[in-house]
Amino acid sequence: MTTAVGNRDFLLPDLGEGLSEAEIVEWRVAVGDVVTVDQTVVEVETAKAVVDVPCPYAGRVVALHGAAGEVRPVGQPLITIAPLDDAPDPHATYREEERAGSGNVLIGYGTGHGGTGRRRRRPRLALAPEPGTPVTADAAAGPAAGSPAPAGSQAPAGSPVPAGPVLAGSSRPAGSVSAGLSAPNGTAASADRTAEPEPTGVQSAPLVISPIVRRLAKEHGIDLASLRGTGPGGVIRRADLDAAVAAPAAPAARLAAVPDAPAAHVGLAPAGDGDTVIPLTGIRKVIADKLSRSRREIPEVTIWVDVDATGLLETRAAINAATPDTPVSILALLARICLSGLRKYPQLNAHVDTEGQRIVQSAGVHLGIAAQTDRGLVVPVLRDAQRLTTRELAAALAETTAAARAGTLPPARLTGGTFTLNNYGVFGVDGSTPIINHPEAALLGVGRIVDKPWVVDGQLAVRKVTQISLTFDHRVCDGGVAGGFLRHVADCVEQPALLVANV
Repeated sequence: MTTAVGNRDFLLPDLGEGLSEAEIVEWRVAVGDVVTVDQTVVEVETAKAVVDVPCPYAGRVVALHGAAGEVRPVGQPLITIAPLDDAPDPHATYREEERAGSGNVLIGYGTGHGGTGRRRRRPRLALAPEPGTPVTADAAAGPAAGSPAPAGSQAPAGSPVPAGPVLAGSSRPAGSVSAGLSAPNGTAASADRTAEPEPTGVQSAPLVISPIVRRLAKEHGIDLASLRGTGPGGVIRRADLDAAVAAPAAPAARLAAVPDAPAAHVGLAPAGDGDTVIPLTGIRKVIADKLSRSRREIPEVTIWVDVDATGLLETRAAINAATPDTPVSILALLARICLSGLRKYPQLNAHVDTEGQRIVQSAGVHLGIAAQTDRGLVVPVLRDAQRLTTRELAAALAETTAAARAGTLPPARLTGGTFTLNNYGVFGVDGSTPIINHPEAALLGVGRIVDKPWVVDGQLAVRKVTQISLTFDHRVCDGGVAGGFLRHVADCVEQPALLVANV
């Protein structure tokens, strides 16, 4: 799509899984910056994950459509790119870059170019220099380090733009740009020429790389510009933010609003009489909608039983003692037991198709693992988990939960589950009546494992005891199937050797 002559609008792409909008978290470029094909230009947050969005066009940024905190619908302009001013052919840069082929393709869209196997290296995030430190042209040619575009930098398509890129925290172009471009005074810029020092009184933009730090700052009402980062190059780390939260808050530092962001997207907004209003947006809104739908549609029942997990812990210790380099977690053993139970009771590995008035039993077990993250509760999915060995399950669980907490899982990894395992014992609780992850039919919950008195062979003993619960959709089965499944799980927890008969 084009706007002015030679200009191209890059539209917010379809990010998959029926997502219709995304919130701008941070711009990685500013108006006037030069971008290449597949360079990440913006970080957005969908209802499923935080996603880096690469631009399929090369040229100079002339407009950014939307500020940090603003929600943009899929298919609407995101960024406008113009050909370089000094290019003999206004489309030559596009052709050269596009012939190379786009290396990054998000779910639901592509650049439309076939191509060679060439893949461009992802640009590294540059750090802004310390005040007074000379900046070379190579360092200034990238976007401002991890900071959103300065307020007011968005320009309509076709409007004049600075000849050089904008330095971090400065509204003027760098004194020199990469070779081949014209400097502001009309002389050719050398690649090793240094930029003029930033004038005093101009405040540098806060250097933040982690999305978690930005989100926590919004939640606690901390102005990142008021913090001094202890990371490399002055990057604000989570430890810096935690220290600011623990310290007495200065009134001027408690600014929760994002510049130019609509009030609806402010993390915490004060209301009358000391109330706090938390906007129901992003993943929090999706969680609320999904759980509400589950409660409306699914007639769920929860059953539970206390079990002696001493044998399970001993089995895990024996496995890890034999091969300490590839340890197996309790969660992996519980996942293996669930897979054994679903093989015996496939009625629970299903969902109800309300439109077709039928129950669909899944051929494979796509095991969901409930994981608490800084962004909220997510359920990453291990597809065809029944094909994995116990060690493979342990490795996949560790990798998946770590990626979920880091917010790097793609949306496709957060949907499509057929059965969920929920280890709420990590929160120090014994039991729960959880809500089924719609549209699944069942969820197994596991409480904390603690020492309790237990009768063994007629004698009182201290054993490792836990409570397991099964919440199931009463439409897919009755108590006999649900009770049989839970009893099978309990027996395998108490006597892990029973798993051998079902492997």
